Amino acid sequence: MITQKNYAAIDIGSNAVRLLVSTITEQKGREETDFRKTSLVRVPIRLGEDVFKESFISEKNIERMVDTMQAFNLLMKSHGIVKYKACATSAMREAKNGAEVVEKIKAKTGVEIEIIDGNHEAAIIAATDLHELIKNDCNYLYVDVGGGSTEYTLYSGGKTVASRSFKVGTVRLLNNLVEDGAWEEMEKWVRETTKPYKDIDLIGSGGNINNIFKTSGKKEGKPLSLAYIKKYNELLNSLSYEERVMDLQLKSDRADVIIPASRIYLNSMKWARADNIFVPKIGLADGIIKSLYNGKKK
Repeated sequence: MITQKNYAAIDIGSNAVRLLVSTITEQKGREETDFRKTSLVRVPIRLGEDVFKESFISEKNIERMVDTMQAFNLLMKSHGIVKYKACATSAMREAKNGAEVVEKIKAKTGVEIEIIDGNHEAAIIAATDLHELIKNDCNYLYVDVGGGSTEYTLYSGGKTVASRSFKVGTVRLLNNLVEDGAWEEMEKWVRETTKPYKDIDLIGSGGNINNIFKTSGKKEGKPLSLAYIKKYNELLNSLSYEERVMDLQLKSDRADVIIPASRIYLNSMKWARADNIFVPKIGLADGIIKSLYNGKKK
């Protein structure tokens, strides 16, 4: 006997807002559960530009958020969603009117949003299928680059050794809004945390590294080399914004943030002395789906 249910995750980031719908299939007598992405909708609202500059979400973007959540709510009804969770990260965390916006969205759309901290964000992402990639006899530095922050988790022997969130993200870097010393602090943490471990590989997540991986033409499960990331970073920096949109066929809201993102991944590899970076198709939304399902089982 097979049972199927649709779950949804809303990821409210500093660059974009996403709705992921997953179909979860369970079969009696079979231990493994199948998680299949049914739909993914992305809206580039870029809340971070408001918050990191002015500390507030603008009226224009509040209205865009309300419209987007209303649309997401209708899509969830159309998909017959049995359970959903909406999580907001760096930009909403720091917005002085963040709680007020959450209340307004709930009142106008019925969508309830939870503002989570960086450690919670990293823990939710860790609930994804990372275990399928992580080998017990290897060391990995997991790096998730967002618009407002970068999350690191070090795995060794199949277990979490350390994790840290830094207020260094693509939208912040793009607008020169990273606090003095934040980049140096991030470098120091990565170098010191990874120093006792040999042969570290990176695991990267986020829309930008997914785009870089797609461009490489590599088969899923195969890593990108440090040399490839370095070469691609040089290519990105050699092109104008218009050339990145036209020649590399990047979306307009991706063509600018991909440069600071590639810089973070490249430097993270150098700091950790890593030669390879694996790019599984995972992120916060995937982690939310898994945590919803695991919560149901408990």
